[in-house]
Amino acid sequence: MPSETTHQDNPVLDAASRVSDKISDAAAAAKTAVSDFGRNAAATADENRGAAARGLQTAASALHQNAENLPGGEKVVSLAHSAADTLTSTADYVREHDVSSMMVDLERVVKNNPGQSLLAAAAIGFLVGRAFSNSD
Repeated sequence: MPSETTHQDNPVLDAASRVSDKISDAAAAAKTAVSDFGRNAAATADENRGAAARGLQTAASALHQNAENLPGGEKVVSLAHSAADTLTSTADYVREHDVSSMMVDLERVVKNNPGQSLLAAAAIGFLVGRAFSNSD
């Protein structure tokens, strides 16, 4: 009857086991770090929701106040008021929802509109890339 080979008896298996354990430990540490980063980012975003909502509301108020002075006639004035109303709605949404509920809403929008979401992500990526490009 053959005897079973243990890790101590086989240095290759022992080394492979140690490497596997180290990889598992590193993966667990990375997962924990990413999870901590996500929680910290969400907490920071939640702390700044009030300021963001105030900024959006201030922009909406300024747009409403200055809409009549914009060149382009009644159509431009109407568009300006519509944009200001959208900013006000966005400010209300930011005030009323925490980051986790915003993420749930975002997931729902992406699932219901995958094509438009992909185009929006590409456009945002392009704009961010342009903002950080060195070709000034």
